[in-house]
Amino acid sequence: MPSNRREFLATAGALGVTAKSFAAAKPAASGRVLGANDRINVGVIGTGGRGFYVAREFSKVGEGKGNARIAMVCDVYQKRVNKGKEAYKCDGTLDYREVLAKSDIDAVIVATPDHWHAPIALAAMDAGKDVYLEKPMCHTVDEARRLSETVRETKRILQVGSQTTSGDQWHQAKKAIGDGMIGPMIMSQGSYHRNSIEGEWNWPIDKEAGPDGKGENYIDWKMWLGNATKRDWAKDMGADRFFRFRKYWDYSGGIATDLFFHVVAPMNICWPEPQFPHRVMSGGGIYSFSKLPEDPSKPDREVPDTFHLIGEYSKGHSLVLSSSMANSQHIPGLIRGHGASLTMVEHGRFEGYSPFITLKAEKARGGKFVVPELEAKFEGKDEIKIPVADNPTMPTHVGNFLDCMRSRQKPTLDVDTAARAQVLITMAVQSYRQGKVLYFDEKTWKVSDKPTRA
Repeated sequence: MPSNRREFLATAGALGVTAKSFAAAKPAASGRVLGANDRINVGVIGTGGRGFYVAREFSKVGEGKGNARIAMVCDVYQKRVNKGKEAYKCDGTLDYREVLAKSDIDAVIVATPDHWHAPIALAAMDAGKDVYLEKPMCHTVDEARRLSETVRETKRILQVGSQTTSGDQWHQAKKAIGDGMIGPMIMSQGSYHRNSIEGEWNWPIDKEAGPDGKGENYIDWKMWLGNATKRDWAKDMGADRFFRFRKYWDYSGGIATDLFFHVVAPMNICWPEPQFPHRVMSGGGIYSFSKLPEDPSKPDREVPDTFHLIGEYSKGHSLVLSSSMANSQHIPGLIRGHGASLTMVEHGRFEGYSPFITLKAEKARGGKFVVPELEAKFEGKDEIKIPVADNPTMPTHVGNFLDCMRSRQKPTLDVDTAARAQVLITMAVQSYRQGKVLYFDEKTWKVSDKPTRA
């Protein structure tokens, strides 16, 4: 890998991943200084299902605040470009570099497949843009490091788009733990389960679309692949790869990066401080979805449909997660302490609202508190319920980003908190694919299969 961010951008440029204007080692652009009454111009890069939804939320929040608008859209699929242009009455392009080259674009939404997240976000920050970066934050551990370094170097605002983290329960949980309500942390647990056709990532395919498509059916396949393995559209199931990219390792980490990010990021907010894992192991498999619905002779996916991981932390606690796309029953999302347990989402749906968090004391035989100091905090009760505000998470998350663009304060899901989550889930993917227990050295950001000092 290139040894620094500038070399990374230059190498990516040689592969056709970033614009020539950003490939050279030059000082980072500072971006437009926003006045109190200036409207924020937002460019959307990736206007598929998720990107179009996020753009709509930005438009609604921006109109409500009167301070932001969608000013340009981009996608490699002409039909999606046309849809965005029509919806927001703005310019559109097939080439994201045109968005970054516009001096009046203040921020970009990056809602592409995962393998494009870091290259575009890095180039955007170099061009003086703030970035709303859809989860997962990136595709590799090294990309997570480079994003963290670049935010510090360019002083840009980067919010990772896991809107779940704007829910009130995680912040209430953090306060309760900080107040000593559970004693030393032992283990956190969570899940993300679903069982539906769309939940399997078998999204509809536009059969007329492709690199040979005419008019609005045209897809810039070479640009979409970027620095991923080169594939032939016809021979290598290009349509399935494009429309159902989360099923393939080249562009996604499957369950870990799509679903577990919504669990691990909130956990890092709950804990006293965000943390890198020390040791990671994972398992699972393709247990149910082994054939394509349209062609049973071909495999349905590369990534597992059922996946679980264990992350161990040097401060003395573990995180245990389970997930399946073939069964919809969750387990409660909670954090276990030696003195009490804290349940954030009893129903287990991390993206769902829970009206309260629950603290339940651990008691030994005879009914005595395991940690005697907690008896006073619980006022003799076995259980405490703390109310949770019903924040609409998506508009709250978007609004927080727009506010931070003016204040230059750290957003809710900042790059360093997100990097702690990203390292865990990326290591879990590596562990699954290599069949190994993996270790992380946070001083060097290196992953290995040999134990490192905790």
